[in-house]
Amino acid sequence: MQTPLQELRRIAESVGMLTGQTVQDVTIRSDCRQLRITLMDDAILLVSAHVDEAGKPRLDVDLVKVDVERDQRQLEVEFEKQG
Repeated sequence: MQTPLQELRRIAESVGMLTGQTVQDVTIRSDCRQLRITLMDDAILLVSAHVDEAGKPRLDVDLVKVDVERDQRQLEVEFEKQG
């Protein structure tokens, strides 16, 4: 199975945002399908492995950031930009 280049770029972008960050906590689900890395600035990196609708394995990486200027209870999720 080959991973589309666009997916690899998205994953590399998310992981690249960790440069210079300090890890506060790491949690892995009991079924080993998700890794959650909490950073000192309260951002969360989620790494998930699952099977898509076509039955192919898929790796997702998402970086979730807390926007302290808005509201402490609201999360901001960055999506890949088109174009």
